[in-house]
Amino acid sequence: VACRFFYKPLANNSKKSARYNTHILLLLPSSLSFRSCQSPKQSQMKFVSTLAAFSAFFVAATHVESFAPSSSSMLRSTASSSLTLSQTASSREEDLEMTRQIISAHMEKAQGTSDRPRNDLMIRAALGREPVERTPVWLFRQAGRHLPEYREYKEKTGRSFLDMLSYPEDVAECTMQPVRRYNVDAAILFSDILVIAEALNIEVTMPGGVGIQVPCPLVGPADMRERLPPAASLSKEFVHERLGHVIESVKLIRTQMKKEDISIPLIGFSAAPWTLLFYMVGGSSKKNNEIGMEWLKNYTDASKELLDMLTTIVIEYMSEQVVAGAHMLQLFEAMGMMIDEENFGKFAMPCLEKIAKELKERHPDVPLMVFARGASFANEELSKLGYDVITIDGSVSRETARDFVGGRTGLQGNYDPKELIADGTKTPETVRRTAKELLEALGPQRLIANLGEGLGGKEDPELVNVFVDAIHEESEAIIRASRS
Repeated sequence: VACRFFYKPLANNSKKSARYNTHILLLLPSSLSFRSCQSPKQSQMKFVSTLAAFSAFFVAATHVESFAPSSSSMLRSTASSSLTLSQTASSREEDLEMTRQIISAHMEKAQGTSDRPRNDLMIRAALGREPVERTPVWLFRQAGRHLPEYREYKEKTGRSFLDMLSYPEDVAECTMQPVRRYNVDAAILFSDILVIAEALNIEVTMPGGVGIQVPCPLVGPADMRERLPPAASLSKEFVHERLGHVIESVKLIRTQMKKEDISIPLIGFSAAPWTLLFYMVGGSSKKNNEIGMEWLKNYTDASKELLDMLTTIVIEYMSEQVVAGAHMLQLFEAMGMMIDEENFGKFAMPCLEKIAKELKERHPDVPLMVFARGASFANEELSKLGYDVITIDGSVSRETARDFVGGRTGLQGNYDPKELIADGTKTPETVRRTAKELLEALGPQRLIANLGEGLGGKEDPELVNVFVDAIHEESEAIIRASRS
């Protein structure tokens, strides 16, 4: 049975005609029958509503103006059991509204955006569709070694940081620790930027004191093609085969958040392609820093081939995190300082553009944040690609940060984590003062308060807590004052 609905909202503030145009194809079991003692009009309305609610195979392609954030999206879902209609529409308008709600609910579920958290402050601030009552805040590396409970848990497990990432229960526990301690507005998946490299057969180690390393980096195009899986295999099935432990971790975190009644967004993340290439061919962020650029120069075609592969897997990996339950996504171009502006534009930017385009087509309501660390020259162009939030590092002047992104995106950053180290000069008063300075310079709206770089491990949890509370309290005061 094929049905087509045209729905014009009763309330439409736009002068532009808004039409809800939905095509539904339903293949119903032959055993389904409709018996009604109602009038033909009521029976027809019940039939239409039942079609929308009951399906063995459901495909909806929607085109919504002024209602949905995306101009088009597609849904495929299946149902194997019979559903009974519990509500009957009393008018044509009510019937169409019920149908719209059913379709929207299915779309949200398919896109991983159902079960929106009670505290959706950061989602609202990121999307920028409405003013917020206070500025949201979370912290890069908020889970990890600065927390005494993390160090205690790590010692208890006897596992290294990299080993823990293979155990969803460890990942869930470490993700939850900071959100239990701090009143942050989001949790972020406890993981590492190089898990994709590992999935591509590249060994990753962390010997201690020297950061993450790739002991056997790629040495040339022939080595690359021999060691890496074929590009055609990099699908969502590949993600579940090689990175399934991460996807299971996302699901377990969501389950644990519900169990503990912590209703805030969960952020999924990935390294960006250039950052992955940098490590995969150079082996370390501490030495051989020139190798990444040498690859771009000496093996231009192979570099583009590798970047294309990495772009594909990043898209599939991040998308599957959303399907598993992530509410927001953060892309880290962590090694932006290791590539010059010309080559960033030639090699890195096309990857970032494709990632934004594809993820926004798949998940239009999932906020997408990007951080080109050490490459602030790219922020203006990045703001034009479809990202919702541009992260600024400590090198970016707060006075001009908004000028580069215009009104196209929100901002995230760029508090100095050194202000949170108890070295005898940092106190709750200095933290509150510097937090207020951040808010006054960047403004409390379309802002996610965060750091200019991740927590390093020496920060005082008490000062971190002061920072989080100060952002909330000072931003509320600024917003109240602006409205009076």
